[in-house]
Amino acid sequence: MEAAATACYRHPSFETYVRCTRCDRYICPDCMREAAVGHHCVECMKEGQRSVRRARSVFGGEVPAAEAPVVTYVLILLNVLAYVVEVVRPATVERFGMLGAVLIGPDGGRYYYTGGTSPGLELTGVAGGEWYRLLTGAFLHLPPDASFGVMHLVFNMLALWNIGRVVEGQLGRVRYLALYLLSALGGSVLVYLISPDTPAVGASGAVFGLAASFYVISRRLGRDMRPVRQFLAGFLIWMVVSALFTSWEGHLGGLLTGGLVTYGLAYAPARLRTSGVQLAGGVALVALLVVVVAVRTAALTAGA
Repeated sequence: MEAAATACYRHPSFETYVRCTRCDRYICPDCMREAAVGHHCVECMKEGQRSVRRARSVFGGEVPAAEAPVVTYVLILLNVLAYVVEVVRPATVERFGMLGAVLIGPDGGRYYYTGGTSPGLELTGVAGGEWYRLLTGAFLHLPPDASFGVMHLVFNMLALWNIGRVVEGQLGRVRYLALYLLSALGGSVLVYLISPDTPAVGASGAVFGLAASFYVISRRLGRDMRPVRQFLAGFLIWMVVSALFTSWEGHLGGLLTGGLVTYGLAYAPARLRTSGVQLAGGVALVALLVVVVAVRTAALTAGA
């Protein structure tokens, strides 16, 4: 009877005289978990961890842990896979690339869209109801036979690898993914507003959004801003130079969106840096972009 009374509650064959300081059950060395006072059993330790409120970062999420940048890896993989699809099926770029409004003739020729209806010509692009192009275009890149070709993909993925890991580590996976997608969407919307007849592809808008985010994060955390300013200046110079063969509108739109989103995460009052409020803010931004696209579409198709 005495042996049974002092047996570990999880391992009845193990005799012990140590008790959990929370539930008072007997525990063997395998079941002991060191606590501030005495030892806890496995269940009490798990319950205590669930009840402890984890510290939150200045960006509203839990304090980032030293984890692999999984989202960055996945985004790079998706971009590379999309490029493989482009190589196998070149028509993918025309079908899913960012395009605001052009007319396609029976012979496949493209014509500038000036509004209204054009018999025999089909309106193609976001103005024609293909809203998915606002995001799908951000995962495509210039085809191998283009002037810049595969280097478009390589440069973007190198930038995503270098910046994305840092931003993901500070914001956390969910906020980082939201930032990436919102930046990509913001870049496409600016393309639609300024150059609706110009095709645009590439993750550059999202990458420029990450660059702006990196700047805001560094400033919020009080880091030395001299190298950060030099880094961002390099991106701005690249925006000007790359305008010769890529979309500067997409770059600028992504930069502004990424900076705005991260500024909201970093500098909002503490009471507003909660997951619910940030989610509502993200939804509001998406709604605003949708309204902008709808108004632009209405203006383009007036009289149709």
